[in-house]
Amino acid sequence: MAIRFNFGGDEHIFGEVSEEMSLASFFTGLSMTNAVKQAGIRGVTEICPANASFQIRFDPDLIKPQDLLAELKSMESAAAASDPVLDTRIIELPVYFQDPWTHETMLRFRERHQDPSSSDLEYSARINGFATIEEFIAAYAGQPWFVSMVGFVAGLPFLYQMVERARQIQAPKYLRPRTDTPKLTIGHGGCFAAIYSVRGAGGYQMYGVTPAPIYDPERKVRYLTDEMCLFKPGDIVRFKAIGRDDYDATLEEIAANRWQPTVRDATFSLADFDKDITGTNAKLMELLK
Repeated sequence: MAIRFNFGGDEHIFGEVSEEMSLASFFTGLSMTNAVKQAGIRGVTEICPANASFQIRFDPDLIKPQDLLAELKSMESAAAASDPVLDTRIIELPVYFQDPWTHETMLRFRERHQDPSSSDLEYSARINGFATIEEFIAAYAGQPWFVSMVGFVAGLPFLYQMVERARQIQAPKYLRPRTDTPKLTIGHGGCFAAIYSVRGAGGYQMYGVTPAPIYDPERKVRYLTDEMCLFKPGDIVRFKAIGRDDYDATLEEIAANRWQPTVRDATFSLADFDKDITGTNAKLMELLK
């Protein structure tokens, strides 16, 4: 797929990989931004990967816009001729589905929902063809998710489930945004999952909460001392469904600064994934054991 480049003012280049969200377009954008980082191009000051796109900020006093554009196009040509492999991580994140806190929030904002008589999980299960909430949760947590970008709110990851297009879970956002969403809510809007890194407004369907901090600007959390954000674009995430007892026990471990998520190094090839989605996902999940 050919990337469309556009200048945004005097200091930005915007690259649009595709108008369609897909693992291939995310992967292309990520490969491009990783290549720019590794190249260390003089004058490039910021690199921001996003969903099927990316933006690069540069200093026009250090590099001419057309020279940077030529560099990017040469990187695109090289990437198109190769079978890129991503060195990444798979992260297991505990999630307490059907928790009382998002449920209380749902009740306060029911008039803004498509179906005020259903919970977000009930509604999402029904429109995606699942007979029960339990079946929906099993499908949601049963396959890994690809982190396509981190941002919008500090440390908030957008995640895209790594399954065939026909099996992707789809759910609209609320008809009108909420003014409140509990911190660490697992939400879903369109084809994306997201984890609310802080408490605040929102519009995604709410399915549960994770006890694990994913953003710590003070860097006091045991596993966030080097990086204030847990997730990076290109990470692969597996949601592990837990109950209230495990949720409370994990909170106690976190408060004592003893807990940390299971994280394993992984290698991901898009070509291998396209050939055998089930087998690729099984190998990724096996790493967590």
